[in-house]
Amino acid sequence: MSSEKSPARPVKTRFAPSPTGFLHIGGVRTALFCWLYAKRHGGTFVLRIEDTDRERSTEEAIQVILDGMEWLCLRPDEGPFFQTDRLERYQELTGQLLKDGHAYHCYCSKEELDEMRKEQMARKEKPRYNGRCREGREPVPGVSPVVRFKNPKEGRVVVDDLVRGRVVFENKELDDLVLVRSDGIPTYNFSVVVDDWDMEISHVIRGDDHLNNTPRQINIYKALGAEYPQYAHVPLIMGQDGSRLSKRHGAVSVLHYRKEGFLPEAMLNYLVRLGWSHGDQELFSVDEMCELFDIGDVNKAASTFSPDKLLWLNQQYIMKARTDRLACELEHQLECLGVDTADGPPATGVVVALRERAKTLHEMAQSSLFFYQDIHEYHEKAARKNLNAGTREALVKVQEALAALDDWAAEPVHEAIIATAEAMDLKLGKVAQPVRVAVSGGPVSPPIDVTLELLGREKTLARLERALAYIDSLESPENT
Repeated sequence: MSSEKSPARPVKTRFAPSPTGFLHIGGVRTALFCWLYAKRHGGTFVLRIEDTDRERSTEEAIQVILDGMEWLCLRPDEGPFFQTDRLERYQELTGQLLKDGHAYHCYCSKEELDEMRKEQMARKEKPRYNGRCREGREPVPGVSPVVRFKNPKEGRVVVDDLVRGRVVFENKELDDLVLVRSDGIPTYNFSVVVDDWDMEISHVIRGDDHLNNTPRQINIYKALGAEYPQYAHVPLIMGQDGSRLSKRHGAVSVLHYRKEGFLPEAMLNYLVRLGWSHGDQELFSVDEMCELFDIGDVNKAASTFSPDKLLWLNQQYIMKARTDRLACELEHQLECLGVDTADGPPATGVVVALRERAKTLHEMAQSSLFFYQDIHEYHEKAARKNLNAGTREALVKVQEALAALDDWAAEPVHEAIIATAEAMDLKLGKVAQPVRVAVSGGPVSPPIDVTLELLGREKTLARLERALAYIDSLESPENT
């Protein structure tokens, strides 16, 4: 484990998503690493929305980012800021770079650039801008120029990356990138430098797919006479098949996981372990993450997304979460399924009965539907085995024993079922399982005494009566 030194500058990190799609697992992990690093060092965490791609950026995507961050409690100390509010600042610094000779207007058309690349590829050269307008070119009528950065031709850029170590780039391998498009909108590499400089970002933590942008950005910092941040490029997350994480692997919107009944602390715990570890520890509270997280301990190798591991972790958190909190979440899940929770047992009791089996709250809601809704059909295989002429007598005896109870609670219910089984010289399962199918519609439920206590006397007896009618219907002439 590395022993990370305290940073010389006040720590300030940022998460800067582009609202052109959903906020997915990879983006959330980056946000978490930035947030934890700031918290560990008593620093500041900034949220910045990079919305200069006007054609693809949407208000809906912005709201998804804000809602996802709020759900996970990754609240920024500053922001959200929006790049579209800062266009004048980009224009100001564009003018400075042009004036100082670090940038120039480029009038090359798309056709010229395509021809340039074609010729370079024919010569087996790396396709890039050849600097045609670098030393000045007469304006072309009807052409709105772009602004290009005059990248140094000599020397090298050394990136002392906090994850990958020292990485060296030769300036001669970098071309003159576009800073400002012909419509006046800055490109990513320019706007991100201006924003990080103005916002005094000390540490840029991002995916290693941005590593090749780093030398270009450092050169822009130098041209502006600005101090550049420290960089930490974390490996991407891969699917279990070894390819880059995509929708088919589970890289859906983070809000999908909220909808499916994952707990935010379980999601954070899972994500922090994707590429970082602290010994063999698996479960981390948020406070422990803040105390222990070290960017220098992040692995250089890519991590693999495992839906099964996420489900396991979520189940651990469901088992130890406060019952009243889970009850609220369960009620919300049931309401989303169109269920009126007023017609059934308290959600707290259902949570206690189901929490050790459920991997998500959505799964818990599905498993608890029979407590709140009438059964319209039985599980086919379970009914065939447990609701038939051979089990009818046991169901009748149980119904009679339960109807005679003065106290409707788990213990007397349990005793009544045991007494029925003993009186009929049957194993407990031969009585309890037909009762379970009769009252729940399927082969799985909490312990039968707990199930019946939660279901209540009236519903239990009514469902046993319906099951007996179902068995009798099987014997009717039209079914024989």
